[in-house]
Amino acid sequence: MDVELQRRYENVRVAMAAHDLDALIVSGSEYSGFEGAVTYLSGFQIVHRYAYVVVPTGGDPFVVFPSEARYVGEHGTAQLEQVFHDRPGEHMAGHARGAGWKRVGVYGLDYVMTVRDERALATGGVELVPFDIEFDLARAVKSEAELESVRDSVRINERGFEIFLESYAPGKSAAEVMAAAEEWFVQEGCGRLTMNMVLTGTDAYARPEFKIARREEILSKFLLPSLEVAGPGMHWVEVSRAIATQDAELSEDTERMLEAYLEYVDAATSAMRPGATCHDVHRAVSAGFVDRGYHLGHVTGHSIGMTMIEFPKIGEGVEIELSENMVFSMHPHAIAANGEDCLYMQETWLVTAEGGVPLSNLPMQVFRS
Repeated sequence: MDVELQRRYENVRVAMAAHDLDALIVSGSEYSGFEGAVTYLSGFQIVHRYAYVVVPTGGDPFVVFPSEARYVGEHGTAQLEQVFHDRPGEHMAGHARGAGWKRVGVYGLDYVMTVRDERALATGGVELVPFDIEFDLARAVKSEAELESVRDSVRINERGFEIFLESYAPGKSAAEVMAAAEEWFVQEGCGRLTMNMVLTGTDAYARPEFKIARREEILSKFLLPSLEVAGPGMHWVEVSRAIATQDAELSEDTERMLEAYLEYVDAATSAMRPGATCHDVHRAVSAGFVDRGYHLGHVTGHSIGMTMIEFPKIGEGVEIELSENMVFSMHPHAIAANGEDCLYMQETWLVTAEGGVPLSNLPMQVFRS
């Protein structure tokens, strides 16, 4: 087992000890987009179906697959014992009874674990403890090896935006333009770990709805791509900017939102320091939008790693403190009072001792084509 994986187990076990757990079950499912948690603790990427990594407080971790998942991934990449069972929950419940476990934490209890496996565990004599936030906090601070993977994903994402920009022209379909970027992402090793969309509207503004890039969606003189990818190291990042033609006359609200975006960059650079709370950062970066009368739709920001959206989020009332080497996706989703005009641009940020550092080289602006 490599040093990086051992480091991850040590971090997770510290969190387990703080909550008196005998073991932790980390759920992953390709169906729901939560496969990254299993990769994080095993090295195995789920290509299809689902799996669970079981981490005891003492002894070796192991991963449990449903029997039909013997060939849905490169199982040689898993760095721990693999178990295949017709009903994984029954196997884990039996193992827990045999080991005398009383309290078992579960990451993914609400959204990822299958109902039949939860039922088998819940009736198996152990107390199931929801552990989503605690697990995410244990993996929020990135190692140097992880940061190398993050930066590689940013490189891929940034160039993907540039290719999207080069391919863009009003009158083209969203699918045609996005296909050029997707080809680059696949060539660079993202595989299917991309979630790319567009926010389209008129020649003067974009509307706030996220859309799949379809052939029927014909692009105007202004649009907002939403580009989210994970490179070969499987760390997700989000980098995108607004795009307009040279002659596009943007709406007054869009121009004012852009002013607020520039203020957000300055605020994030200053506010994203170790010891600052997520609530404080949210207030700092959202001030320019709120003061201009805009509200924010999607979350202001969130921790990002091998799962696209991890805790903590940058939001109201989240009192979690930032630590050095946390990585956040920031994307204020500014919406005008009319519910029409919107501005949404993504950046991946690193928390350093000196403040927040944007990881891409793209200026925060509307790129003119």
